Amino acid sequence: MKFSLFVHMERVSAEDDQQQLYREMLELCRIADEGGMHAIWTGEHHGMNFTIAPNPFLNLVDLARRTKNVRLGTGTVVAPFWHPIRLAGEAAMVDIITEGRLDLGIARGAYSFEYERMSPGLDAWTAGAKLRELIPAVKKLWEGDYAHEGEHWQFPKTTSSPLPVQKPHPPIWVAARDPNSHEFAVSQGCNVQVTPLHLGDDEVQSLMDRFNAACEKFPQTPRPRIMVLRHAYVADSEADAQKAAEEMNRFYNYFGAWFKNERPISMGLIETLSDAEIAAHPFYSAEAMRKNQIIGEPAEVIARVRGYKDMGYDEFAFWIDSGMSFERKKASLERFIADVMPALA
Repeated sequence: MKFSLFVHMERVSAEDDQQQLYREMLELCRIADEGGMHAIWTGEHHGMNFTIAPNPFLNLVDLARRTKNVRLGTGTVVAPFWHPIRLAGEAAMVDIITEGRLDLGIARGAYSFEYERMSPGLDAWTAGAKLRELIPAVKKLWEGDYAHEGEHWQFPKTTSSPLPVQKPHPPIWVAARDPNSHEFAVSQGCNVQVTPLHLGDDEVQSLMDRFNAACEKFPQTPRPRIMVLRHAYVADSEADAQKAAEEMNRFYNYFGAWFKNERPISMGLIETLSDAEIAAHPFYSAEAMRKNQIIGEPAEVIARVRGYKDMGYDEFAFWIDSGMSFERKKASLERFIADVMPALA
């Protein structure tokens, strides 16, 4: 099993300095690179201080000059916000600049907040259709001359300029949840990214079952890789683990508020949730976080992640966004690298 870091700038207060947040993100990436992690993933989001990531390619190009070993992945670009020619060309340029270290993760997107602003009228169904049209078009543009007459895009004969370094192209990953998404990814020869979000290990197994079913449906296609993205915190004591569970509870309440898109937003920050609102949420409780997320002292974390390895997952992505202080994120990541990864090597 490979281990990677999934990270963004996250700004939870108007008092947080954005340049300092970026420096802290870079430091976490340095630790991951020097600590032997396989990859760093960062995504795309717009207008949200909760996740500051307007173009992951900018971050990856910067990281390429600051790291030596890690793969550099988009986790993920949002398909309906990209034209196939633009995505093919920009991704290929990043592959050149990173000297062939790019992994291209693509998703349909999840936040209606972003859909309303980036593509008014867009819904999840249409976003999924754009994803399924985009990926084959990008692959064709990387092959050479290609004209496209699709439902969402049309263009005359074009070749991606430039072409990527990796052959036949950088690995493509699809964020999948429902069986149709798994089947599309496998049929296209794409790797699969999954996240159980706030749910427990039954969902982690269910996601693997959907992937396995898709692989069985397309036996002529070589089995792709599958990565599970999960919040983790490696604690130095049970009291520390409990504190992390409380922090994750708060994080997921804000995640849910952004997702519902019903709360006032000003200057990129969502209206503060009260302690009573957080305490009243039915399934983001600290107790649920302690049970479902990968939170605990090293032995407990090792056992949980080994369970994912036994399920068949090829990569575990340590999702470090959590609303925690930089110091707590850093300490947890260092313990993961020092105490957890060697036990599962």
